[in-house]
Amino acid sequence: MIKQLTKQEIINALPMVCKVFNEYEAVNYPPSGTQTFYHAIHDEGFISQLSAYGAFDGDSLIGILAARNEGGHIALFFVDGAYHGRGIGRSLWNAFLADSDKDEITVNSSLYAVEIYEKLGFTKTAEPQEDSGIRFVPMMYRK
Repeated sequence: MIKQLTKQEIINALPMVCKVFNEYEAVNYPPSGTQTFYHAIHDEGFISQLSAYGAFDGDSLIGILAARNEGGHIALFFVDGAYHGRGIGRSLWNAFLADSDKDEITVNSSLYAVEIYEKLGFTKTAEPQEDSGIRFVPMMYRK
């Protein structure tokens, strides 16, 4: 099941986000990048800007897609590793896109997720970059 998340549900999703980040992305980050990521996702100001969708298996949250800038920029997109390859990310994306009124949606993709975003229709807009230890590839989706 996919549904919009409340602010509290977004906060409750952070342990799953951290778990997936540690398993798939942290390996590509220096320690400063991992610290930057953890500080960002636990910042009340950051959380307050997010609108999000969650994927559930029963009562368990197994995926999240969260955006900021009124839905113009994807800030978090994580699916529990046990559910990879089952279309959970695509379902989250489709739910988000169905409600979006944006013609363009951006993301700073982790190196791990570039191929996933390309499958969703995103294209690279610049070469890989690094900011405060966070390595990413700027990408954009155009409707």
